[in-house]
Amino acid sequence: MIHHILSLVIPIYNEEKNLNLLYQKIKEALAEKFSDFEIIFVDDGSKDKSFDVLKEVAKNDTRVRVLRLSRNFGQTAAMMAGIDESRGDLVVTLDGDLQNDPFDIEKMVKKIDEGYDVVSGWRKKRNDAFLNRRLPSRIANWIISCVTGVKLHDYGCTLKIYRKSILENVRLYGEMHRFIPALIFEAGGKIAEMEVNHLPRIYEETKYGIGRTFKVVLDLLVVKFLTKYSTRPMHFFGGVGMWSFLLGGLVGIWMLGLKLLEGKSFISTPLPLLAVFFILIGLQFVLMGLLAEMLMRIYFETENRQTYKIKEKIN
Repeated sequence: MIHHILSLVIPIYNEEKNLNLLYQKIKEALAEKFSDFEIIFVDDGSKDKSFDVLKEVAKNDTRVRVLRLSRNFGQTAAMMAGIDESRGDLVVTLDGDLQNDPFDIEKMVKKIDEGYDVVSGWRKKRNDAFLNRRLPSRIANWIISCVTGVKLHDYGCTLKIYRKSILENVRLYGEMHRFIPALIFEAGGKIAEMEVNHLPRIYEETKYGIGRTFKVVLDLLVVKFLTKYSTRPMHFFGGVGMWSFLLGGLVGIWMLGLKLLEGKSFISTPLPLLAVFFILIGLQFVLMGLLAEMLMRIYFETENRQTYKIKEKIN
């Protein structure tokens, strides 16, 4: 018997056909292995009967907790809601579509007990279409690894285990749930990756496609900025501004050189406009840096606001 309190956080959106089977598989995988666990289903504004199914499951098992969000906020906000409500010392995130295997959780918990803060799943053998799922995923994983410096094969795998203590200061926005390992690594956390099973879909079609890759890249830029410059935005904006000032100064010197050495009139070349352009851009970036510094201080000195609103709770 493993003596951890596990909190399973499972965002749900239109998965009514999968839920009973998913619950049974989780119970079978964990009941005899863990002394205490809870299953937190977060209904992210489902339009089918997912909430009715979850309500029935929770009625018969007090270990099942259900959060119903007031509308569809997205997977990241749903996951954050479940994490905030979790009571365990370990938080396990997984999808509600039956493609993550609950039987992998035991070996991942044993791995985290070796001294890691995060154990991330790696779907080495994926049961997904190559063109619209595996190829975009490989590209996204390569880009994320290069930008963040955290080398993981599969950022998109929802099956991950975290120490609850390391998640306390992590806030998620947009589609940033996949970047939690990078955010934790930046905070000094220790990360491991393990191969996990990836099961074929039984019901429903996948909700993700190649268009999601573009959103991931945009959120990656936010993560990079937050991890490196969130407490010192002037270093970023001011740095760009200084380079722009420098370019404006060099163009000005070039312009004066042409005037003094070759007698060329200022208005005979586009250099005056170019010099003014770079100087104005530099001024704008410095001012943006000052505004960002003020906003940063306001953000850190006021209470954090949530990105979701819970409509109903069970258990």
